[in-house]
Amino acid sequence: MGTPSVTPDSVVTNRFTEEGEPLPAALVTDHLSFSLPYRAIFEQVPSPQTVELLVDALASLIVQLHLSGFYWGDVSLSNTLFRRDAGHFAAYLVDAETGEIHDQLSRGQREYDIELARTNVAGEIMDLLAGEHMQQRLEEVGLTPEDVDPFEISDRLVSTYNNLWEELTAEESFALDERWRVQARVERLNELGFDVEEASLESDDSGQVHLRPRVVEPGHHSRRLLHLTGLDTHENQARRILTDIGQFGQALYPGLPEDLTAQLWMREIFVPIMEAVPAEMRRKLESAEIVHEVLEHRWFMSEKAGKDISTDKAVKDYVKSQLAKRPDEKDIF
Repeated sequence: MGTPSVTPDSVVTNRFTEEGEPLPAALVTDHLSFSLPYRAIFEQVPSPQTVELLVDALASLIVQLHLSGFYWGDVSLSNTLFRRDAGHFAAYLVDAETGEIHDQLSRGQREYDIELARTNVAGEIMDLLAGEHMQQRLEEVGLTPEDVDPFEISDRLVSTYNNLWEELTAEESFALDERWRVQARVERLNELGFDVEEASLESDDSGQVHLRPRVVEPGHHSRRLLHLTGLDTHENQARRILTDIGQFGQALYPGLPEDLTAQLWMREIFVPIMEAVPAEMRRKLESAEIVHEVLEHRWFMSEKAGKDISTDKAVKDYVKSQLAKRPDEKDIF
């Protein structure tokens, strides 16, 4: 259906315990490379900001599912996997056995789903903070469990969901001579990463025009980058790379068409970065995430030096000082 989720591979039936007791069927899904459970992410970077980024990604996933007519019925961090996305995270549905597909969800179905999410997420965070190992990890970075408020985090989930849902679905009214607001609304939705297939425009007796956009699917920037370069990325990664392609073109090839600039960027920036990363380290992060982090590292090095640092120098320093210390994330279970 176009929403982020794991892919079913097979179903195992006729399962029994060693004592001969029957077991329910088991669904086997393809492994989602470079995906992480929320506990693994929080253990790596134990901070309130990490949890906030996770619930923001979960809220976006819930919105996407609800727009497609899918009622989850058991929203939780545990039923979700996360991939790194240029300093943020992209969320993927894993467990959908309680889910239901409808042509369109009612307001009550959506609200019930999000209230379940509020309860489950708060409980999961409390359980996470209660672990002795996690308390030790927090102490290592100068924090205590009290620094992470489970209820504040779960409220953030609901707030993020409501704000995003409103922006994507709300009807907007304006005067007949303000039709420019249609394009402005579409551009705001594009910036959020969503494409709009069509917009319903209806006028009333007062001369007001009512706009209701029809959001097709997320992935506006990632589809654009895929078209330009062939890179299959997450949305924030695509946004970051598109920005660098634009700056690259303005600095070195002003006036050159975007598609040609993108191909030159691939040859002069992307390929040299990946060639500079040892093969055994490419399992640590997805290629697009490595490129994003190199670009960020180049910016920090340039700021510190007070002058532009070359990508070649930046990637060498990044591999030695940053990537070498990262865990292998391609096959974490």
